[in-house]
Amino acid sequence: MSAALIILAAGKGTRMNSDLPKVLHPIGGAPMLHHAMRAGAALDPEHVIVVAGHGAGQVRAAALSYDENAEVVLQEEQLGTGHAVDQARDALKGFEGGIVVLFGDTPFLRPETLERMIAARQRHDVVVLGFEVAELQPRYGRLVMDGDRLVKIVEYKDASEDERTIRFTNSGLLACDAQTLFEMLSETSNDNASGEYYLTEVAELANQRGLTVTAIACDEAETLGVDSRTDLAAADALFQAQARAELLSDGVTLVAPDTVYLSLDTVIGRDAVIEPNVVFGPGVTVESGATIRAFSHLEGCHVARGATVGPYARLRPGAELAEDVRVGNFVEVKNATLAAGAKVNHLSYIGDASVGAASNIGAGTITCNYDGVMKHFTHIGERAFIGSNTMLVAPVSIGDEAMTGSGSVITSDVDAGALALARAPQVEKPGMARKLFEMLKAKKTRMQRGS
Repeated sequence: MSAALIILAAGKGTRMNSDLPKVLHPIGGAPMLHHAMRAGAALDPEHVIVVAGHGAGQVRAAALSYDENAEVVLQEEQLGTGHAVDQARDALKGFEGGIVVLFGDTPFLRPETLERMIAARQRHDVVVLGFEVAELQPRYGRLVMDGDRLVKIVEYKDASEDERTIRFTNSGLLACDAQTLFEMLSETSNDNASGEYYLTEVAELANQRGLTVTAIACDEAETLGVDSRTDLAAADALFQAQARAELLSDGVTLVAPDTVYLSLDTVIGRDAVIEPNVVFGPGVTVESGATIRAFSHLEGCHVARGATVGPYARLRPGAELAEDVRVGNFVEVKNATLAAGAKVNHLSYIGDASVGAASNIGAGTITCNYDGVMKHFTHIGERAFIGSNTMLVAPVSIGDEAMTGSGSVITSDVDAGALALARAPQVEKPGMARKLFEMLKAKKTRMQRGS
């Protein structure tokens, strides 16, 4: 069965106290919207429709950055969830498959749960996702069941006292045939306590049509919504706990798990070792057997087998470390490729560069890649030795097995096998240090006396 996703992402999130649309607040380094889109991708949907409202331009950009084929439609007025879903009507004109409605601010929905909803759709016309609450909450709508038949969904503010005691509550997610869903949305009414068009009314309308309606259950944690900064912090903590547990079960060593921060798309291979206080920003892949030492920060980079990073290292976007590379303490690498066995062990910046296999970059080396307007590239060949405190003023190329003397400022290409020395000659003046110190001390004394 072909499927279309409708992801509701129009809310402002007033309680977030933010100018940023609620669905764009990050969990695990990625907007909540991306979490929802990732879960929905398990259905291999034919269409992905994101319904935006507040901050529509930002939401559109975020949606397309995750899925360039997604379509974003606008809900100009927030008139309820039913009205929001109806904004996708034109985008799905002629579509004859099933629709699954998701919320952009529920980041923990499991793909397996969506697959169960689709499976239930083989036997029922409308499928709603619900969960059993441990404690009764006034914020959730109730699912009124008769056996496995969902009779209706009633919002808490519209529920009777008996209905408010029901623990099986509505997540808001729904699956239904596209044509049927839009027909029923045309029949919804805003004659309720909120004056809104509820998506929840679809269940009752479907029963009136003689359609089969059911609800399946998931864990309450999957439906966790984010309405405040407190919720956001709790959600991120939950994501981190789940992501760490998954890595541990996959054979990754986390020396101090609670101190490691992961992103939604972090990939770490088995037998990798992650020391304490490491931060993984978006877009990081660490292969099996690599070691990331304490207090390192990685983002948009790839670390191959046997490589060691840190401690106190920073890998920025575009950093590509081949097998057995060593990047040591207080080293920053950006948009640079380090070939197998290359070493940058101390206090260096390697940006917009390539470093050949088995080359050794001495402490304090800087690739001077920026002229104030443009970025320029540095190429270092294989088995080269860059002496400590070398400035490589790009664009510049260092040949295979070449060497630079410590303290050099290299502004021209260096041939393979050559030694480059580019530093001012040392000048020594006997006794001058003592004389200079005496002059400076005398000057300081006069200044203190006010003379």
